[in-house]
Amino acid sequence: MNWQALYDAALHSTDSAAGYYNRNAGLDTPDGRVNVRIPLAAADVMDVRVWQEEDVLAAVRPYVDYAPELRHVSHAPRFQVQSFIEGDLLDGFSPRGSAVPDHVLDDAVALMGQLAAIPQGKMPPVPDDWPGAGSSAAFGRHLAALTERLHADHQDEYAGVFAHFGFPADPLAPVSERWASLIPRPFAVLHADLHRKNMIVAAGSTWFLDWELALWGDPVYEVAIHLHKMDYPPEQREGLLRRWLAALPPESTTGWRRDMETYLWHERIKSAIVDTVRYSKQVASPRTDPATRDVLISRLAKKVNAARLVWGRVPDVTPARVRSGLRKGPKHPSP
Repeated sequence: MNWQALYDAALHSTDSAAGYYNRNAGLDTPDGRVNVRIPLAAADVMDVRVWQEEDVLAAVRPYVDYAPELRHVSHAPRFQVQSFIEGDLLDGFSPRGSAVPDHVLDDAVALMGQLAAIPQGKMPPVPDDWPGAGSSAAFGRHLAALTERLHADHQDEYAGVFAHFGFPADPLAPVSERWASLIPRPFAVLHADLHRKNMIVAAGSTWFLDWELALWGDPVYEVAIHLHKMDYPPEQREGLLRRWLAALPPESTTGWRRDMETYLWHERIKSAIVDTVRYSKQVASPRTDPATRDVLISRLAKKVNAARLVWGRVPDVTPARVRSGLRKGPKHPSP
């Protein structure tokens, strides 16, 4: 296989899709269709990252049933080649907030169980400053430290927007006082990005993509961030939790209810901060059509209102208020 030629073809492919961190191009080869995954050079890093995705995929492959197979890694230029997963993107037929096929709940919990069974020694090393094994409180504080930095880094440019949306001066205050009370639990491998755009349904099974944000941490965080990003209807949310409690060992779920709420509070606050910045850029882009712009503004109103509930404020931010608030932010140059 001529990997450089494949990379060049991916760069010029019209059959590609980009997330916040990578561009993906599906290409046919003599050995079958593959996904060429190229990091976005100018991506704003808004999430905790400890490992390279290719190292994660190689490590979890003996334990996880439905993850892409790593075919090739290049460091100069940076790209990966993964097996191409044929199927239907979950978000395409079951968007956020709607019910999913019941097997998706089973598959997501099965994945969490498989990840919890991976010994730490089988994963790449974690950074020297990573929280000690089982220290849920330190893990939570580590997550919050990035969120605090993101807020501080954008405070000057977005001060008018944050104020218009009703952000308090210290948006992390409600969770800062709760980290110390988190229950110690054995750490596990976490995918940490299980949402509908990272799931492909094929032949009654769910494949899980995009492992770049995988972490070594508290398993309660995995289920919390999954619930936050999936936005299940209430009955499926409860169904997911029942399955999760039955599948994971008791020591991995002890004290889960209050601690899950703390993680959810953090994710709602983080989402309000991060998506105010991200969506303002997307809304300002000339490539964004009016219909998509309206969707983004409505979504941001919902995200800000979710955070306002954590802050003890009335969730009364409307799309019109979001639209007027974004005008108080920086003027983004055309891409």
